[in-house]
Amino acid sequence: MAGTDRSQDLTFRASPAIILCEPQLGENIGTAARAMANFGLWDLRVVNPRDGWPNERAVAAASRADHVIDKVRVFATLEEAIADLSLVFATTARRRDVQKPVLGPEEGAQRMISHIAGGAGAGLLFGRERWGLYNEEVSLADAIVTFPVEAAFASLNIAQAVLLMSYEWRRQFDTGEVLPFTGGLDAAAPRSELMGLFGHLEETLDRTGFFKTADKRPTMVENLRAVFARAGLSSQEIRTLRGVISSIDRMHERQRPDRAPPDGDS
Repeated sequence: MAGTDRSQDLTFRASPAIILCEPQLGENIGTAARAMANFGLWDLRVVNPRDGWPNERAVAAASRADHVIDKVRVFATLEEAIADLSLVFATTARRRDVQKPVLGPEEGAQRMISHIAGGAGAGLLFGRERWGLYNEEVSLADAIVTFPVEAAFASLNIAQAVLLMSYEWRRQFDTGEVLPFTGGLDAAAPRSELMGLFGHLEETLDRTGFFKTADKRPTMVENLRAVFARAGLSSQEIRTLRGVISSIDRMHERQRPDRAPPDGDS
């Protein structure tokens, strides 16, 4: 629909980040930016786009959503793209092996609104045109958001999926019903701290021989990451867990059979 009014001021309100994982076509980045602009979202992050950035086709397809295109940030990895966020939802239309809560668009939008209202960052992951998100990417999310699509024809293109979630976020936001935090819980840690926990744990498990067979390691890592991502850990909880891991690692080092005993020991 035509209806852009350039006399109106743009408002960059606090809103979810939209993260596109390895998009192949510039046109899809541009149409996603346009969908975001329709509903007041502006933080577009692109992970390893196939055709690089900037992209003239993305600019053309954005149809004058320049305020979104001009703010696009490009990242080499998904971990970098979500490092400052403490709530991340993965969008997908198909069943996954990863153990995650599954939300509809309305509940997902409500949770993001409440989270952002508390001053924290939230984001939505969208996958590739052909394959969507990989399981290891879904494992980094707190939950899955899916749509009530026709099972026999469930595939959505990127811009359609972004449009649906952007619309739902704006619709819930405009009701003015920001959900309160309950229980006095500490805020979830940013993803950068969670990634640090993952790296620390996986390095220790490698060193202590936890992964018995190399071919099973990727699946076990995905499952472990899914457990901790689902827990919504606070910064203090992550520090505690890393202290536990360090203690176990030190104990393992002391018990290594190839470690020479201190002077005076027999």
